[in-house]
Amino acid sequence: MAHTGKCLCGQVRFTIDAEPIGARYCWCRDCQRIASGSATVNVLFPEETVSYSGEITKLEMVADSGNTVERGFCPKCGSQMFSRTAKPSGMPIRVRAGTLDDPELMAPGAIIWAGSAPSWALLDPALERHERQPPLTRESN
Repeated sequence: MAHTGKCLCGQVRFTIDAEPIGARYCWCRDCQRIASGSATVNVLFPEETVSYSGEITKLEMVADSGNTVERGFCPKCGSQMFSRTAKPSGMPIRVRAGTLDDPELMAPGAIIWAGSAPSWALLDPALERHERQPPLTRESN
């Protein structure tokens, strides 16, 4: 079954030909900035299974993890669409959960960069918790 999604204005659309690998909250400072003070909620997929259409603006920078991360967003409405680890390569792409047409596809199972969360953040104690970046693997990133 293919999964689909789009940005707020509909200019960027995507199709995913795989089931999710995982989902998680990210409280790194970069994600807090792009999420206007909260965590990002990301659903992970093999990168080669996600295809985007429409114009996407990309920003590449070195994250707190030391990895080079590329973030894609719609230049018209500003919706954050994804982030991917450009270096090292081969890691799952992180699709922003809010852009999926089916927001129930997969609930987050972990919190990463919990040590960067502000004191007022509500961190679900039932979820796996990592104070920083967990080890990078092809299954989780």
